[in-house]
Amino acid sequence: MITVLSGGTGTPKLLQGLKEIVNPSQLNIIVNTLENNYFSGVYVSADIDTVLYTMSDMINEEVWYGVKDDTFITHERLAELGCEELLRIGDIDRATKIQKTQLMKRYGLKKACEIQAENMGIESKIIPMSEQQSDIKIVTDIGELEFHDFLIKHQSQPKVLDIKFSNVSPSEGIIDTIENSDAVIIGPSNPITSISPILSLEGVHDALKDTHVIAVSPIIGSGAVSGPANKFMQALGIEVSSIGVASLYQDFLDNIVIDVKDFHLKSQLNQIVNKVTVTNTIMNNLCVKRELAQIIIDSIP
Repeated sequence: MITVLSGGTGTPKLLQGLKEIVNPSQLNIIVNTLENNYFSGVYVSADIDTVLYTMSDMINEEVWYGVKDDTFITHERLAELGCEELLRIGDIDRATKIQKTQLMKRYGLKKACEIQAENMGIESKIIPMSEQQSDIKIVTDIGELEFHDFLIKHQSQPKVLDIKFSNVSPSEGIIDTIENSDAVIIGPSNPITSISPILSLEGVHDALKDTHVIAVSPIIGSGAVSGPANKFMQALGIEVSSIGVASLYQDFLDNIVIDVKDFHLKSQLNQIVNKVTVTNTIMNNLCVKRELAQIIIDSIP
């Protein structure tokens, strides 16, 4: 059994490769919920939905959000009526969110995800990191911003000074899931706002110490492959490099996977983590995704 810690962009690309070489029923995916919130009356769990769409082959790979070939009739009509949405939500995607909102009222988020995954024909377990509502603020040079305001309204442009997020309780079964895994893969998602919230859950850090943990660095050179991870790391005084990523996970990390462009960092990384795997981590096609997934799986003792 393999458990993956996931955000909403880099890690789903790796999941595409993993589900090609690992029986999907042997995959558990613990997904960040820090950024979840209500928009236009529906519950938006962007990272969870991206994983759902990835595992059901519905994901829009152009933006790594929403459903491929979706329409935006509702979004456009709302704009015509003077109701501007911060998020551009497609019609099929909106239906998923409406159903999840209704299911949550009856069963909670974890069960809602189970029902939706089953309806989409997904064999893997997709587990929200928490059922409690999180809160995140990005402290910038123009003031304290909500996460989606920073990301979408301001296009991640303001200088980041700090990141604040609330502590929440883990979803039921998360610790057992980690402890019963042959390995845990920390995907190449934002280490500050996607992975750290999962690691901060009570019991997760200790459970990882007793598990074989492999992390794929989302940083190549001194820049993030995608998203504002470099800005967030810099704001918290963490070196923007694979070394900075390894330092965040060093208490429990057994192997870090870095891109070939960072080969020169291997000796320094070996002072932090026992094993360093160097390979191509730019997942721009399914072949590379599959090859990277195979290298990771082959590295598990």
